[in-house]
Amino acid sequence: MHLDVQDLRNFYYRSALGRAAQRAVRNRLLTLWPEAHGQTVIGFGFAAPLLRPYLADARRVMALMPGPQGVMPWPAGMPNVACLCEETLWPIETGRADKLVLMHGLETSERPSQLLEECYRVLGPGGKVVFIVPNRAGLWSRSDKTPFGFGRPYSQGQLETQLRIHGFMPERHAAALYQPPSTKRFWMKTGAMAERFGQRFGMVMAGGVLLVEATKRVQAPSGPGERIRVRNPLGVLSPKPVKEAKPV
Repeated sequence: MHLDVQDLRNFYYRSALGRAAQRAVRNRLLTLWPEAHGQTVIGFGFAAPLLRPYLADARRVMALMPGPQGVMPWPAGMPNVACLCEETLWPIETGRADKLVLMHGLETSERPSQLLEECYRVLGPGGKVVFIVPNRAGLWSRSDKTPFGFGRPYSQGQLETQLRIHGFMPERHAAALYQPPSTKRFWMKTGAMAERFGQRFGMVMAGGVLLVEATKRVQAPSGPGERIRVRNPLGVLSPKPVKEAKPV
């Protein structure tokens, strides 16, 4: 079940913990995708807080929000690029997206397989997608005070298995939100330090969210067409022998 857009907006834009979470996740995404010059960038779920760095250079940016969640105008003070859509039927042409970001979209979906199929459809050849989901081993998935405490948390292995089943090839992974989901002053002041420590020693700390980057895997065409076997394919390139003229 998707969260309400008002609750998501209040968390990410009107609470100190939400703004810290937005900054931490966005910074990790920028390490994977530092730019999107001339590309089409699509966000689904509530990925709007992560898309602002791409507004200046991208050819097009769209923030798709599912119907059960609701939609809000975004970005503030600029022409709106947010759109309300069906969860598994996006108003995007096939193969149009160069970069695709999902946050608060996959783990709260009641039809995750169909959603992954729609992601595959809109992603263009060579396109990349980043799935951002609550980490099953992290603290944020155990607290219902943040949006990451709702829906279906994943481990890295579980998520990558699902991606391979639906035609994606996982390439890189990262984690974020190493600070506890607490509004206490100590944890808020040390949040940035916790993120730096977690990125360096991630093997001993579990981040609150996982980021998995994958590419669209395109298989070679196969079908019932008849195959023609050429015995000597290079023979057509050989010069024909010149016949010697007969003596008169």
